[in-house]
Amino acid sequence: MKFALRVLEVVEALPDGTKGWVIGRQLCKSGTSVAANYRAAARAKSSPDFIYKLGIVEEEADETIFWLELIVADELLPAQRLDSLINEANELLAITVASIKTAKSQRP
Repeated sequence: MKFALRVLEVVEALPDGTKGWVIGRQLCKSGTSVAANYRAAARAKSSPDFIYKLGIVEEEADETIFWLELIVADELLPAQRLDSLINEANELLAITVASIKTAKSQRP
């Protein structure tokens, strides 16, 4: 949940205008989806359901990284402000990918 809250702080800091609005909306959706779908995965009813929901987390984390990198590339916010959040998103992505691989290898 902390990750989602940090993403929302970035969205609030984006400049007014079309770029800030469009990117902010997409970042808001993908960044909060990471947390929501991880929570759903933790409550999965089966191994295939768990893997499926973690797959959504993987996609949303990757999309979040894209939007954060786009903000930096377009200089909408200073890179230093986003570095730790981008690192956290990459760590979450790596953990999620590893969890999916482990879950798949343990399926009967």
